[in-house]
Amino acid sequence: MTPAEIAGELCPGMTIGIGGWGSRRKPMALVRAILRTDLKDLTIVSYGGPDVGLLIAGGHVRRVVTGFVSLDSIPLEPHFRLGRQRGAIELTEVDEQMLHWGLLAAAHRLPFLPLRAGLGSDVLRVNPELRTVRSPYADGEELVAMPALRLDVALVHVNRADATGNGQYLGPDPYFDDLYCLAADRAFVSCERIVPTASLLESGPPQSLLINRAMVAGVAETPGGAHFTSCVPDYERDEAFQAHYAAAAGDPDAWQRFHAGYLAGGEAGYQEAVRRFTEEPARTP
Repeated sequence: MTPAEIAGELCPGMTIGIGGWGSRRKPMALVRAILRTDLKDLTIVSYGGPDVGLLIAGGHVRRVVTGFVSLDSIPLEPHFRLGRQRGAIELTEVDEQMLHWGLLAAAHRLPFLPLRAGLGSDVLRVNPELRTVRSPYADGEELVAMPALRLDVALVHVNRADATGNGQYLGPDPYFDDLYCLAADRAFVSCERIVPTASLLESGPPQSLLINRAMVAGVAETPGGAHFTSCVPDYERDEAFQAHYAAAAGDPDAWQRFHAGYLAGGEAGYQEAVRRFTEEPARTP
């Protein structure tokens, strides 16, 4: 599939899980494809980074479910900050492990999973809909009951995949991408390169093949598709471009120029504009 075809499978009001972590291995080509649609009222479940920020800036998001929204080297994603300050989005903020447990519960088709994370913190105060449960065994311990985070669609990006949807990560961390796929009714994978199935075992060990074709409804080959986030070992995070993005987010006129220069011309236009930026860096938006 193409990124545009994947975006065309989405509907207003969906709950969409986006893999990766902060500003690392995000399916940014798929996010950019959503920006070119009129999708509204989305709920985004993500260990958030520029995926969340761009979708907020485009007016596509109603609610964010997250443990954080960060650009890693820039602590707080600027469009997420603006969206919260303006009251433009709803937020369900939970502990990182609680988000993990919510995806795990959904992947196993359980209504919730008990855990200790969140106890003794303000998580339960700011999320009054959360409940606790008491162990039925002799210990009688009170635990947080993290509800399953069921997803309509999951979007993830990996280093390699075959044409049937078997996906392989080659970097240091899987970032829960397999749980996003298992928690969703349908999952779509973008990848740096589509390769023959046999070559996946030549690229890395079997445990790097966490995503299999039974989880996946479609796959798109998108070289540079995680930019400006990292996709190790194919490329590191583009810190210069990320700083350019963050600076533009803070000024409406600069953001209009950024959008026109990088986001309005399709994925090929984006990649060409990034190439020009790299060759002649525009350090100010």
